[in-house]
Amino acid sequence: MIPSLFSQDTIVALATAAGHGAIAIIRLSGPEAVSIVQGVFKGKNLTQQPSHTLHFGTIRDGEKILDEVVVSLFKAPSSYTKEDVVEVSCHGSPYITEQLLKLFLRQGARLAEPGEFTKRAFLNGQFDLAQAEAVADLIASDSALTHQVAMKQMRGGFSQEIKALRAQLIHFASMIELELDFSEEDVEFADREALRRLISTLQRLIAGLLQSFELGNVLKNGVPTVIAGKPNAGKSTLLNALLNEEKAIVSDIPGTTRDVIEDEAMLGGIRFRFIDTAGLRETLDKVEAIGVARTKEQLKKAALVLYLFDVTTTSPAQLQEELAALALPQIPYLLLANKKDLASPEQLATFSHTENLVFLSAGTKEGLEDLKQTLLAQVNAHEAITGDRTIVTNLRHYQSLQQTSETLLEVLQGLNNGLTSDWLAADIRRCLFYLGQITGEITTDDLLDNIFTKFCIGK
Repeated sequence: MIPSLFSQDTIVALATAAGHGAIAIIRLSGPEAVSIVQGVFKGKNLTQQPSHTLHFGTIRDGEKILDEVVVSLFKAPSSYTKEDVVEVSCHGSPYITEQLLKLFLRQGARLAEPGEFTKRAFLNGQFDLAQAEAVADLIASDSALTHQVAMKQMRGGFSQEIKALRAQLIHFASMIELELDFSEEDVEFADREALRRLISTLQRLIAGLLQSFELGNVLKNGVPTVIAGKPNAGKSTLLNALLNEEKAIVSDIPGTTRDVIEDEAMLGGIRFRFIDTAGLRETLDKVEAIGVARTKEQLKKAALVLYLFDVTTTSPAQLQEELAALALPQIPYLLLANKKDLASPEQLATFSHTENLVFLSAGTKEGLEDLKQTLLAQVNAHEAITGDRTIVTNLRHYQSLQQTSETLLEVLQGLNNGLTSDWLAADIRRCLFYLGQITGEITTDDLLDNIFTKFCIGK
C-alpha cells in the first residue's frame, strides 16, 4: 500500500459539467485551498470558519467583481480527499467559470489532472482502490441496476470480501514463513490439511466472483442482442417497435436491410444493444451478400439471438431447417413467431409446444411486452444482484481474480506433491500479490495512472 501522502500543492478544477447551467462548482484541494480562495473572496474570513459550513460573498479580481458565490468549506481530514477542500458555487456561465479558474491559478493553484481528487483520496486512505474505481462506475451508471452495483462496491462490499480472503491467506503465509526460520529442525507450524481446506474454499468463492463478471459486463456494457431471420420476417419492424422510433427502413421488398443497424433500449433497468441485420438467404446481389456475411459475423459476437420468422408462411419443419442451416454457436436464443395477428388458429397451434418461443406481431406491437419480460428473464439480473451477492464489473479485478485462482491451484498441487515450505510460501505470496492489486495494498505508479486518467478532471 502506498503510504499516506498529503500533497504540497493545491489543485483546482471545474467539478460540474462544462457548458451553460444554473450553477457551476469549482473545487480546490490542498494545503493552500482555503487561503487561495480567501485571497479573492469578499465576505467572512474563511480561514477562521469551521469545517462543513457555507459562506456567501463575492469573488473579486482586484476591484472587479467576477461573481456572487457560495463557498463550501471542508477542513482536513473531514473531506473527500482528506485535505482542505473548498468548493465555490458560482453562476453556470462558461465565461465566469473560466475567469474564476484563471484567477485561482494565478493565486497559486494548479489545474488538476484527470481523477486527481479521487487519487488523492485513495493515497490519503479515504478508501481503497476498488472503492475508488467504483466512484467512476457510479458517475457512469445509467440505470437503477448499474447504480445499485456501483453503490455496493463504493461502500466497500467487494473490498471487504477480498480483504477477508486475503486475511485468511496471510495467516497461513506467516505460519509457513515461520517454518523457514526453523528449516533445520524440520518442523511444521502450518496445518497442511487446514491449508488445503482453505484453498478449496477460496477457489469456490473466487469461482463465484469470476462467474459474476459475465453479469457485471452485461450491466455495464449492455446485452448485444442480434435480430436475425429470413428477409421480410419483420426484423426492422421489430427493431423499431423495441426502440419506439422509426430507426430502420421498413419495406415489403425483400432485402431492404443490407447493413447492420444498432441502437440501445433500456428494459427493466438493463441496457440491451439491439442489432438489426440483413435477411439470411442465398443471393447474387453483391451488396446484399456483404450484408448477409456481416449478419453471420454479428451472430458470433452476440450474447443473445432473437430469431424472427413469419408464422403465416413457415412450418415447424422449415423452422428447424433454417436453424440447422444457421448453425448458431452456443448462444442463448429466442424464437419469435411474428405476424400472429395474420395467422390462423391452426398455424399458431403448430408451434404451441415449441420451446423458447414467443408469439408476437411486430407491426401492431401485440406480444411486445411478453417479449420484453422474456428478455429480462434471460438476463435474470434483478434476482442476481439482490441480497449481498457481489458482482464483479471491472476487467482489472476479473484478471487479478483469475490470476489468484490459477496460483491457488498451484499451491494446492504443491501441497499434494509435498513441496517444501519455501516453494509454498512463494506461491502464497503470489496469491496475496494478486488479491492486493484489487484493493490497492499492492500498487505501482503505472497502475494508478492507468486507473485515474480515465476519470473526469473534476473528480
